[in-house]
Amino acid sequence: MIKKVYKYLATPELSGKIGLFRTLVAIFGGLFVAYLGMTLLAFILPMQIKQSAIISIMFNTFAWGCCATWIALSYTKLEALLKALIPTVIFSISLYILY
Repeated sequence: MIKKVYKYLATPELSGKIGLFRTLVAIFGGLFVAYLGMTLLAFILPMQIKQSAIISIMFNTFAWGCCATWIALSYTKLEALLKALIPTVIFSISLYILY
């Protein structure tokens, strides 16, 4: 069962289309990565929270677009899933430690 799912996710698309799975992973994964990254940036910047929050809000749409494109252009579905999950976990752990 797990080998079938892994083989299905690790097999590249022959048609070259992005597909619904990678599109959804790119949209929502990019959203999570961008929001968590901008929240981490707001905590790390040595400014008042109001000023760093404004900077984070301004760059969030750009970061979301970049992350979504990076995820969508993955070679396989597994790579797209890992590109969304690994940064999300890293940013979540970093925010948990800082908070």
